[in-house]
Amino acid sequence: MSGASDGAEMPEKRPPPNWILQHPAYQQMKDLQVGDSAQVHAAFLVYMDLTEVRRWKEVSCVKSPELQLVLLEVREKEGAPVQTVLPLPVHCSLSHKSIRQVLDRGFPMLLCAVAADSTLVYQRMTDGLVMPEPPVGPFQDVGRRQQRKRRQQR
Repeated sequence: MSGASDGAEMPEKRPPPNWILQHPAYQQMKDLQVGDSAQVHAAFLVYMDLTEVRRWKEVSCVKSPELQLVLLEVREKEGAPVQTVLPLPVHCSLSHKSIRQVLDRGFPMLLCAVAADSTLVYQRMTDGLVMPEPPVGPFQDVGRRQQRKRRQQR
């Protein structure tokens, strides 16, 4: 005879609630009513990275009505300028027009690609071309010197 037939009922085991769905920031992002739930999830992952890992200040979410996306407005530290972060799942595409609409908001832009395994890759986007910073350190152009030596030896 099994112990289950003694009339005692086993308490029903419920899975624990998904903490992400309960988080106030996630709720706020859902309330923006953008159509893409994957982009909302990506925005939440970026929000958590910026607030909990990088400890950036004043992270808030706003809706881009034109793009139907959640954007994050952030300050890296107190008194720093506002930046716009565009969280985007890697399977989503982005047009030049979309980038232009985010840049036209007037803030510097960070594009954050969010992979399926929650890997985040940030890329700074600029309006126009930006000259790269020169390398720092005692670098020499060894390649050209060696080419000149070879030509002189011939």
